[in-house]
Amino acid sequence: MQEKIIFHVDVNSAFLSWEAVYRMNVLGETLDLRSIPSAVGGDSSKRHGIILAKSTPAKKYKVQTGEPIVQALQKCPELVLVPPNHALYEQCSQSLLNLLSEYTPDIEPFSIDEAFLDMTGACIHFDSPLNAAQIIKNRIKNELGFTVNIGISSNKLLAKMASDFQKPDLIHTLFPDEVPAKMWPLPLEELFFVGRSTSKILRGLGLCTIGDIAKMDLGILKTHIGNKHGQLIYQYAHGINNDLVESAESPNKGIGSSTTLSRDVTDLDTAKLVLLSLSETVAARLRTSEVKGSCITVELTDCDFNHQTHQTTLLSPTNTANTLQETAFRLLKECWNGTPLRLLGIRVTKLTTEEYTQMNLFDMSRNEKLEKLDKALDSIRSRFGSDSVKRARFMEPEKSQSSNNAQMK
Repeated sequence: MQEKIIFHVDVNSAFLSWEAVYRMNVLGETLDLRSIPSAVGGDSSKRHGIILAKSTPAKKYKVQTGEPIVQALQKCPELVLVPPNHALYEQCSQSLLNLLSEYTPDIEPFSIDEAFLDMTGACIHFDSPLNAAQIIKNRIKNELGFTVNIGISSNKLLAKMASDFQKPDLIHTLFPDEVPAKMWPLPLEELFFVGRSTSKILRGLGLCTIGDIAKMDLGILKTHIGNKHGQLIYQYAHGINNDLVESAESPNKGIGSSTTLSRDVTDLDTAKLVLLSLSETVAARLRTSEVKGSCITVELTDCDFNHQTHQTTLLSPTNTANTLQETAFRLLKECWNGTPLRLLGIRVTKLTTEEYTQMNLFDMSRNEKLEKLDKALDSIRSRFGSDSVKRARFMEPEKSQSSNNAQMK
């Protein structure tokens, strides 16, 4: 039986890279944001918002995704900040998927900037999987203007871990026989599903690396962190994973987006900004697909990898960022117990292509205005660049925001 060949393609500093390419290729700017300390986030003049993506030079100042802009500027006062342009990011993501689809139909988008490819059959057309990955990586760089890391393995877990090795613009393999040399020396926190709480327990047992987990007695692991979790991370430490690459869902099943932040979300203010960013992405995808949805689901995973979803159905289908964010934030407040969050997501289902959206006559006028606003934002940003218009939530003054935060709480 032929061994599976799985690629994990991960865009390097996606939002920042896409901004840089757009500004140089479309707006004619000469400065490459990727070459200087820069970040996608709120507004530097107002010092408000959170960091959504940062350049490699910004990492040297320990600027982190998900941290408040005011903290990032304290670390790096010369940090160049640009506002997010989610319609642009959706277009870049789709361009990437279109290129990848030329190599295999078995593509699973994992987030807006990464995807799994089942290349098992496709690799017969190349000298080797490494050769196929090199061709794909070079085409993305030459034709789309940004760089990616590609991880290669026989399962999704190892392919994704391989893509997280040294960056940017590199290819790494991590096949099962390479696990002891390449994966076991890594700190145990780098293994999937080892959260902050689990890490403390494992280090309390004297474990330091992924290899230590792999060599640990399974019974002891289960005793200290539970049967299910213990079994899972033991298998992961050995590189065992049988998940299949699931092709992109049909549009009528739903459209969503989620993000895992390197810095846990611990307060409602930050969570609201993250949800707005996700709402912009999902709303742009809905409008691109010319659909609206009425079932809104918020997804959260806390620092201990406990997963939870909460949903509601609106009276009127929507494809506006404001409505999505307001609904998702309400759902989050209803179900979140305050445990630090490492992942937030929004998903819209019950999609329709129908033009009329009544049933809730009182909301019709407001919905129409929001739809026109979002379409206008898409058009303006497409023609004049992401700086031409900004969401007020990403740039309102500290004093005003503090007042709004007090009301929310």
